[in-house]
Amino acid sequence: MTRQHDECMKKGKIKTFSRGKALAPKEIETARLDLERARKTREEGDYKWATVQLYYSMFHSARALLYLKNLREHSHYCLIAAIKTLYVGEGLMPGNLLDALQEAKDLREDADYYSRWSEKSCIRLLKLAEDFLRKAEELINS
Repeated sequence: MTRQHDECMKKGKIKTFSRGKALAPKEIETARLDLERARKTREEGDYKWATVQLYYSMFHSARALLYLKNLREHSHYCLIAAIKTLYVGEGLMPGNLLDALQEAKDLREDADYYSRWSEKSCIRLLKLAEDFLRKAEELINS
């Protein structure tokens, strides 16, 4: 376990969630829907909102992976820490996808809190969100 994941567990920001496995497919469906909406929003030229939607697609993909372990997050930071420990640390997910999730969180925060976004970062994030969802689906269906 990483130090961050351990701290999240101790603080109750990651908790056991007995219904997790049953709800993982629903989270993947939410991730797919967010991704589809983000594609449409990007095509309409609203790069800020598409950036936010793309992050939430990745968030729901990551949450599905946590649910698969019968865990639930109560912090975006702790969700990333848990994915690092449970999937990247175990060799089930490449580190570049964890980096992509962190980048998506940062871009979403920039868009939401500081009114900073760009078409270029939105297009990059779209590819990352597609890759992240694909990997999450692979892990859930294996």
